[in-house]
Amino acid sequence: MAITDWPEGERPREKLLTRGAASLSDAELLAIFLRTGVTGKSAVDLARELLTQFGSLTQLFAASEAEFCAVHGMGQAKYVQLQAIKEMSLRGLKEELHRGDALNSPRVVRDYLQLLLGGRHQEVFLVLFLDTQHRVIASEEMFHGTLSQTSVYPREVVKRALAHNAAAVILAHNHPSGVAEPSQSDQLLTIALKQALSLVDVRVLDHFVVAVGQTLSFAEKGLL
Repeated sequence: MAITDWPEGERPREKLLTRGAASLSDAELLAIFLRTGVTGKSAVDLARELLTQFGSLTQLFAASEAEFCAVHGMGQAKYVQLQAIKEMSLRGLKEELHRGDALNSPRVVRDYLQLLLGGRHQEVFLVLFLDTQHRVIASEEMFHGTLSQTSVYPREVVKRALAHNAAAVILAHNHPSGVAEPSQSDQLLTIALKQALSLVDVRVLDHFVVAVGQTLSFAEKGLL
């Protein structure tokens, strides 16, 4: 059945206008983005297929152009639009982090890290550099690949902290395995970075481990 044949109050666009965007499911929001379906499938049907194939909105945002365009009905134009939506979302979250205290905005920090790192297939180590008011000065992806004490260099993190005149940092990295549990290597790395940064009076406020749909805080777990 085409969406135009649905009861007006159940159509995604009308539902958004009357009940607000938060009332829509992931598939309904994605259907509004898609606008139209393909032969035999409504936009909502196609949206559900995309979410089933990629696993989540986070993983859909992280899909490569080739992976996205391999889906029947998708193409480069839709891929470009999707990436533009992702980038606007990231910039909006980053603006919030620039304006307020990151420690008082844990949801914004988590949302930003989840959108940026959650669906990555490669490990990424990221540092948020903060001023004395804990506002974000800069966000930098510093290391890529298999992360360990030997592949993340504390000296480089210290150099960037000094370059930004940062008073504190929030560390983050992702686990492509899908499990946001810190390994012993993660804990040893955090200790090494804390010790190195303390020498230049830069505090480590937290270390987040990010997996799809999960974000674990070292501080909240008492690991910092």
